[in-house]
Amino acid sequence: MNRRAVVLAALACWLSASAPASAQGFGAPIIDIVGHWATRQHEDQEERGPGGELGDYTGLPLNDAARMRADTWSGALYGLDEWQCRPHTSPNIWRSVYPATITRDIDRVTGEAIAYHINFQNLIDRVIWMDGRPHPSEDAAHTWAGFSTGKWEGDMLTITTTHLKEYILRRDGVPHSDQATMVEHLLRHGDFLTILQIVTDPVYLTEPYIQSTDFQLDLHGTEAPVLCEVAEETDHPRGWVPHRSPEQAQKDQADFARKHNIPLDAVKGGAETTYPDYRKKLKQLGAP
Repeated sequence: MNRRAVVLAALACWLSASAPASAQGFGAPIIDIVGHWATRQHEDQEERGPGGELGDYTGLPLNDAARMRADTWSGALYGLDEWQCRPHTSPNIWRSVYPATITRDIDRVTGEAIAYHINFQNLIDRVIWMDGRPHPSEDAAHTWAGFSTGKWEGDMLTITTTHLKEYILRRDGVPHSDQATMVEHLLRHGDFLTILQIVTDPVYLTEPYIQSTDFQLDLHGTEAPVLCEVAEETDHPRGWVPHRSPEQAQKDQADFARKHNIPLDAVKGGAETTYPDYRKKLKQLGAP
């Protein structure tokens, strides 16, 4: 009996020692997301390149306030000196043209992961804290990257982000406020990394905005920063403010509806348009 107890104890020690690091509570996950990740422009190419067509709010749970902000949005804002070096915020930058480099900070004593860094060519460096620290108070500074904490749920890294600056969700001007929060789920499948984003905004969205984006491992990736220099790009007089009129926004929506043979009601978006049941209403609305 004593010999059997010794054997069982030895077996238990061996199983404990050979268990994966993540099962022991250490920071190293089973799935490694560290590396250079390249964009693949064939996926939602317009959104990851020049931006979607003006007036296209299909599939977006935006409210009237967000629609008004988007209707008066003008891409010419990026011609202003103070806008030319403005980075995208965390909810938007996954859909930019920039690759992502993910690194990990390790506690050299315990081997636990302190934080991940998701860097987009130094435009923003997102720090994902993994050490259990809480989010700061509502009065803390809001930044382009926001404040992010993460935890491993099996092979999936779940990230919660708060304290974002106000900016745009998409390049056609659909906004998010500084009260927006985001939950991300990062999943790796071989050489592909999928990012599922869930953005909640009490100011501009009536329901969470959900989208997924894929990146591919790039063994030849670099960390070359994007150097931004302000340049005179327009001949407008000093003090000119880029803008679009409500009349022009209505024309853009009507043009998009006719081009794609979509009812104008659907083009205007809203949470209702994101559900399968909306197909029944589409049949009743008919062509534009």
